[in-house]
Amino acid sequence: MVVTREVTYEVDGLTMVAHLARPDDKGPRPAVLIGHDGIGLDDYQRSRADDLAKHGYIALAMDYHAGRTFFGDPQAMLARVMPLMADPARMHAIGHAALGVLLAVPGADHDRLAALGYGAGGRIMLELASAGVPFKALAAIHPGLPPARTEDWIDVGAAVLLCTGSEDPLCTPGQLFTFTSALEDAGVDWRVNVYGGAKHAFWAAPMNPDGSLTGGTTHAIATVPGVGHHALHATRAWRAVLDLLDETIGASSASMKQP
Repeated sequence: MVVTREVTYEVDGLTMVAHLARPDDKGPRPAVLIGHDGIGLDDYQRSRADDLAKHGYIALAMDYHAGRTFFGDPQAMLARVMPLMADPARMHAIGHAALGVLLAVPGADHDRLAALGYGAGGRIMLELASAGVPFKALAAIHPGLPPARTEDWIDVGAAVLLCTGSEDPLCTPGQLFTFTSALEDAGVDWRVNVYGGAKHAFWAAPMNPDGSLTGGTTHAIATVPGVGHHALHATRAWRAVLDLLDETIGASSASMKQP
């Protein structure tokens, strides 16, 4: 059985409204911090936390927009997100505040910790990892990538998964190559999935202005350029995330470390 609840906390001068999901037991359980993309914490990221709880993880879908979403208002979203992405200290503060909430959950195993981020949330998770948060695994889906500096990743022990679409103008295969070259030089355990034909935010099912699903293949609300839904690749990316977590902090992680 999965238990969920809303969690509020203060950071960045705002009251954040996160979503916590966990198995209904005392644990200990591996813990996963989830960062939403620029549009805001929506039902998709909440459902990712719920699904992780079904797989045995304690998951916190953090918030960095104070409960607000920017459906149909890309300019307002960019006005909030772009200054944040230019300010590592703010990203660290926002990420650490959410991480503190997750690690304070009774039964959260501090030694089995992972991160999952989408878009700008992926950038926040990457910033936390390079700043020393001891994640065992980090999955970033169409992330905003930080500067490719090998020295930032020398002591990072997380297994890193990066997923992007071949047609994503905001996280291109070329950008991934440059970034993963820095990971390789730093000795990081990394992997990349590039999904053919997928665009930015390929997991995001098309929605109407009120946030309801259109049931079609295109968004009825304004988005940033290069966004497009790809249901098959969304499923594949989620399977890759589950495989990474299972390998590193889940039930299979101990057996996979055996020679």
